[in-house]
Amino acid sequence: MRVAIVGAGVIGLTSALALKETFPKYQVTIFSTVFTPNTTGDGSAGLWGPFLLGDTPKEDIFKWAGKTHRLFENFWRTGLAKETGLCLVPITRVTSENDTNETPWFKLVYGIHSLTTDELKKLNEEHKSNYVNGWHFVTYTCEPTRFLPWLTNKFLALGGELKRRTIRDLGELIDDGYEIVINCSGLGARELVNDDTVTAVRGQVSRVKAPWVMHSFLVDDNNCYYVIPNTNTVVLGGTHQEGDYDLKVREKDTKFIYEGCHRILPSLKKAEILRSWVGLRPGRPKVRLEAEILESRTNGKKCHVIHNYGHGGAGLTLSWGCALDVVEIVRSIDRNGIQHSKL
Repeated sequence: MRVAIVGAGVIGLTSALALKETFPKYQVTIFSTVFTPNTTGDGSAGLWGPFLLGDTPKEDIFKWAGKTHRLFENFWRTGLAKETGLCLVPITRVTSENDTNETPWFKLVYGIHSLTTDELKKLNEEHKSNYVNGWHFVTYTCEPTRFLPWLTNKFLALGGELKRRTIRDLGELIDDGYEIVINCSGLGARELVNDDTVTAVRGQVSRVKAPWVMHSFLVDDNNCYYVIPNTNTVVLGGTHQEGDYDLKVREKDTKFIYEGCHRILPSLKKAEILRSWVGLRPGRPKVRLEAEILESRTNGKKCHVIHNYGHGGAGLTLSWGCALDVVEIVRSIDRNGIQHSKL
């Protein structure tokens, strides 16, 4: 079986690795114009946590995020933390929105407990804010600058292939003889498969040198400030500007980020500023993970296409869970030759 994967971000790489591990005899090739360290994912902090997922069903988020969390837990327990860029990080997450809806993924993190009224009052006084809910818990960061090369190397060691090529129509791959195509094109799906529900969610962050910061702080509301320690730097954020395709660093956003993060942690004023960066998240009303039959417009050949994109700000968080669902769809195709499958 010849399988083509379009996209070399964390969604494409995890799908590729999961397929090669499950079907070692398959010929699996990743096509992309960019590879790590130049993907959008390479600029992110790598924090595990569902974010900007629109109306994606909570049960799907819980399933996909949970499988990725268990993968990271296995890395931690088997001594792979350093090479995969994995760390355990204590987190304080607060919100100024009085959202009483159940958050199922809270069950996946370690040691979660709600902040008391006194703790929230103290934070509000310190941060000059109006938080109404807050939680402490421990979860993982998996830094893409290490995780993506690790995935790439594992995939290549199993016999996978990488090809630098811009795919403008999935029919090209049918014409090339691929029997299954996995569409992990992220924001590129807007043009590749004419999905106008996919839009950019612009994210600007700054990296600073602040080795004394060992605790992550997230403000989960419209301001969306966050402080996330990585191995050698601390990521300060951020923005989530929908429909904004500007990749240039904006001074007003930099000021917004610094002022907000300095209120959260005043010692950051002493941090050495390393760089600012902008990435475009692949926003969509909900994650698209489904299969269809595609016919080439040039020769009439048919091919199974599995779409796996639209992960918003949670590509890393959902990646392995979605990859395992891709494997199950491919298993059904391999076993039954089904004409349509959806998960």
